[in-house]
Amino acid sequence: MTLLLSSPLQVTYARIVLPGEFEPGEHWYPKALNAQIHPLVAFFLNMSAERISNRYCHLNPQVNRQKLAELINYQPKYLTHAGADLFHVTNAKGYRRMVVIETNSCPSGQKSMPLLDENQEQGGYRQYIEQTLKYHLRQKRPKMNGSLAVIYDKNPMEASGYAAAMADAFGEPVLFAPFYEEDADPPVRFTDHIMEVRDEYGRWNPIRAAFRYVTQRPWNRIPVYSKTLIFNPIVSCLAGGRNKMMAAKAYEFFNADIAPHGLKIHTPETVRDVGKAEIPLWVRKMGGKAVVKVPYANAGQGVFTIVNELELDAFMAQEFDYDLFIVQSLIGNYTWSSGHDSGKLYHVGTLPNKKNQSYVADLRMMVGSQENGLRPLAIYGRRARLPLADDLQHAGASWDMLGTNLSVKREDNSFESDTARLMMMDQRDFNKLGLSVDELIEGYIQTLLAMIAIDRMSAQLISQKGRLRTRLFRSLNNDQGLLRELLPEAE
Repeated sequence: MTLLLSSPLQVTYARIVLPGEFEPGEHWYPKALNAQIHPLVAFFLNMSAERISNRYCHLNPQVNRQKLAELINYQPKYLTHAGADLFHVTNAKGYRRMVVIETNSCPSGQKSMPLLDENQEQGGYRQYIEQTLKYHLRQKRPKMNGSLAVIYDKNPMEASGYAAAMADAFGEPVLFAPFYEEDADPPVRFTDHIMEVRDEYGRWNPIRAAFRYVTQRPWNRIPVYSKTLIFNPIVSCLAGGRNKMMAAKAYEFFNADIAPHGLKIHTPETVRDVGKAEIPLWVRKMGGKAVVKVPYANAGQGVFTIVNELELDAFMAQEFDYDLFIVQSLIGNYTWSSGHDSGKLYHVGTLPNKKNQSYVADLRMMVGSQENGLRPLAIYGRRARLPLADDLQHAGASWDMLGTNLSVKREDNSFESDTARLMMMDQRDFNKLGLSVDELIEGYIQTLLAMIAIDRMSAQLISQKGRLRTRLFRSLNNDQGLLRELLPEAE
């Protein structure tokens, strides 16, 4: 008789990144590596907070100048860096604005960003480590000794750039550890609330501080309470950085606070806590066109643009792990956007190409907390696959016209990027976006407002002992599918 032995479990390890290993070609997209930053973008990134505030208040005289300065200087406790996806939209009266689509607690950006200073070859990677991470480490002071680490489940090109820049900035090795959801024996674990990482020699190393680039449902393997300092901590994901449901509530609560000061986070019309059976009712209420979102997915996954009954039926035929959804008004072309007439928004889009075609494009604004407040760190744009059609009758799948995310999920659950649609802040691509300094300023203000809203929600969800306030979280986000995924946490 022949015994059939199962294949041995593949063990993964963290790579040890040493000082001096940073190689620019490994951490930027090829098209970004030698790109020259657009002068207008460079001008914006070099503007002082005071100049930005003065310009914004000049164009928005209802805004309280003192309150805006206070918010720009805000020091977050949890969400130390974030990135907002923004749409440049207008209405029938030609009033333009930047609208927040979502906010991410693990934002990409550096691998797509031309160098602001040609003499600083590590670019925004080093800027973030020196001005954001180091600053917050000094403020929070790790409770223990140990190594530094970068943990990731996406974008190894960018995550490894942070690891190499961190090794140079701190003058010590950094453990670069994959932490995939499907890994049965990952090289990251928590022992007595301390993160440990398995290195190339099989040793488990305690970690005093870690940069987190774990994006796929990170709450199912990273605890809320940790003695290891994690940037950003998991509560920032639950409070809105990876949770669109909580983000919508965070925006609503914060908007109520800042409305007397003439400020507001602009979002599409949003209906929260929608059960699947209710979705057709809300879609029809919005005129048969809407965006339905799985609140806890990211990288363009779980977002469904619906413009006709076929797309609605296709959505309803799918099975999901979660019970609650978000329904938003659809921002499309002027003739087929959804929402009320007074609040109907449509895409400004890219400047027409030689075929007179305009594309939907978004803007990702990455903002980090520094000693002098919240400052922009990186910017890039993305465009849809197909041009925006005037008539939906012959337009095909709406996602190809409206979806801008570059991430493409492979069969093995890894991701690749469709860089052909990347719109960089260089002298070639930026002009196509049709943006001015004022739109960049508004995008920055919208991003920092969304970031503060989520940080404030994070603070509400954490008890004095540093644990998740589970009763409050459940009352705000009572989705059984999500609650089953959370690591056990006690208030």
